[in-house]
Amino acid sequence: MPRSSGRPQTILLYAASDSDADMLYATRFFAPDPFLFIRSSGGKRLLVMSDLEIDRARAQSNAHRVLSFSRYAAAAEKHLKRPPHPADTIIEALRDLRIRAVTVPASFSSGLLERLRARRVSVHVADGALFPERAFKSPAEVKAIAAAMRATEAGMSAALELLRRARVRNGWVVLEGRRLTAEEVRRAVDAAVLAAGCLPAHTIVAPGRHGCDPHDEGSGPIRAGQPVIVDIFPRAQKTGYFGDITRTFVKGRPSQMVRAMYDAVYDGQRLALRSIRHGVRARQIHDAIHALFAERGFKSGKIDGRMQGFFHGTGHGLGLEIHEAPRVAANDTVLEAGMVVTVEPGLYYWPHGGVRIEDTVLVKRGGIQNLTRFPKLFEVP
Repeated sequence: MPRSSGRPQTILLYAASDSDADMLYATRFFAPDPFLFIRSSGGKRLLVMSDLEIDRARAQSNAHRVLSFSRYAAAAEKHLKRPPHPADTIIEALRDLRIRAVTVPASFSSGLLERLRARRVSVHVADGALFPERAFKSPAEVKAIAAAMRATEAGMSAALELLRRARVRNGWVVLEGRRLTAEEVRRAVDAAVLAAGCLPAHTIVAPGRHGCDPHDEGSGPIRAGQPVIVDIFPRAQKTGYFGDITRTFVKGRPSQMVRAMYDAVYDGQRLALRSIRHGVRARQIHDAIHALFAERGFKSGKIDGRMQGFFHGTGHGLGLEIHEAPRVAANDTVLEAGMVVTVEPGLYYWPHGGVRIEDTVLVKRGGIQNLTRFPKLFEVP
């Protein structure tokens, strides 16, 4: 794991940890409204909380000290003779703590930034990640991701069960006398994921042509023989960590084209899973999959006016965000032990549809630990 260089800096965050991954990582505390976090150059963690959250923060967060936001707000109002802006309260806290210089993330509010600098606070905006160590997962974090994966797989099991129960009738996938739809499958997936302790969002169930666009959530009845991409990526309610898995199913007899697409994606993913280890560059993995697809006759790029073939990254980091560092694509990022990444090659051709297979893995010295248990099944009986 890389160590920071140079003089230690005082870090400042003002955000809601429910929606800001850096804040959740820094505090291990969920709150829906913005609050103030300060990590001193010596590593001490301090929170400045509203009266609503102060006692819970003292009990549940990892902070060394928790101070009152309302106390600083009252002091700022007394000095200014007007209701304070959040920046005024933050400045009051910084003065009390004798902090004159802070480092903030690139996502920091520009309005707050201007107000702090106008009051002579030296604010440095981080050039890259505020917490680069987030790319390396501790054993506890790996355990949290693995738990999220089990809930994610519960959703995939629900999708597969509906397809298994369904029958092919007159070119359609039919369940209990009606055409099975992407919406019905999605509802079953999301219900299973929620029951398992995760929050689903924008679950993809993309049959046929909907699967030609990798992030099309999908809609409508499912035709027999067409590929159905099911991509599930929920967030664990307890920990905030994500799971992520994709499978492609077909009910009925697939065309030769779709079968060849699936075989190529399956083999491409196996190639990647065999190749990933500590010290391998992301580009090597990504380029090898492209070469395999080209060898099988699957071209990538703009074809007939739309992007087709393999035109997204091989994978991405997974943790407190669904997409975080590192990115496994045509870049020179070196994969290192402790990183958790997805491996999800895909092929997309109009009007056949799309095929994508995705596992989530932990990079280790000599290979990977696959955190995904769900089998790779294509044709559903």
